[in-house]
Amino acid sequence: MTFRMGPSLLFCPADRPERFGKARDRADAVILDLEDGVDPESRAAAREALRAHPLDPATTIVRVNPADTADFLHDVEALRLTQYRTVMLSKTERTDHVERLNGYKVIALCETASGIMIAEKLAQMSTVVALMWGAEDLIASLGGSGSRRPDGRYRDVAAHARSRVLLAAGSAGKAAIDAVHLDIDDRAGLETEVEDAVACGFAATACIHPSQVSVIRDGYRPTPAQLSWSRALLAEAKGRTGAFRFRGQMIDTPVLRHAEHVLRRAHSESVSNESRRDGDGTPSAGTSRS
Repeated sequence: MTFRMGPSLLFCPADRPERFGKARDRADAVILDLEDGVDPESRAAAREALRAHPLDPATTIVRVNPADTADFLHDVEALRLTQYRTVMLSKTERTDHVERLNGYKVIALCETASGIMIAEKLAQMSTVVALMWGAEDLIASLGGSGSRRPDGRYRDVAAHARSRVLLAAGSAGKAAIDAVHLDIDDRAGLETEVEDAVACGFAATACIHPSQVSVIRDGYRPTPAQLSWSRALLAEAKGRTGAFRFRGQMIDTPVLRHAEHVLRRAHSESVSNESRRDGDGTPSAGTSRS
């Protein structure tokens, strides 16, 4: 299974249905949140809003509560009344947690020490389509008080967790989703993190505010210079075998793959833009619920 929802994934509290359409129009995909974004006393209303205010299931993720909670059971009951089939499992810590979502495509959210330590096993599960990591819950699970240094960079333990989730996902051929940037006004910091995420191979970045979507999209979109260089390089490589020199750089197979990834990102963005223009964001009338 392949995760194809575009690079910008915007969280939206599931108890705020008046925001659903706006979130859908802004981002490549919406994460309707039943967990931390909703007060416990509002979760019943949030579950009802899932059913009453449907979005396109192809570009919607539902984040459910941890599998060892009573809220999880209620979340799954609510999901069965909708067409949504891509689920983000909060605080995934065991493989049997994922197995409780049989029939769904699962994004395993590794945001505790236990979750990070089994990221490789989670990535190998057939129902898991992507891994995401979270910094703040991770630090809380360790008894810490902050994931970032005073200059805004991640502390070593958070950076290690980020890398481990990315490597686990990559080793299984699954997508990796980068964590949210909580400082909404720190555009420069988000730009830096997105640039790093793209360069390292993350498939998407989650965000918590609509203003962050454009930063993420711009970061994942190849620049004209990158596209020109990649196209020229791949054209030059046709018919060649082995390493060769191109514009002063030694080119071998890994560099060619880098160029292919650039063109693939450009193609994915084009397809995503076409989908947003052609669709109205609502499920088709003839689709059955299960």
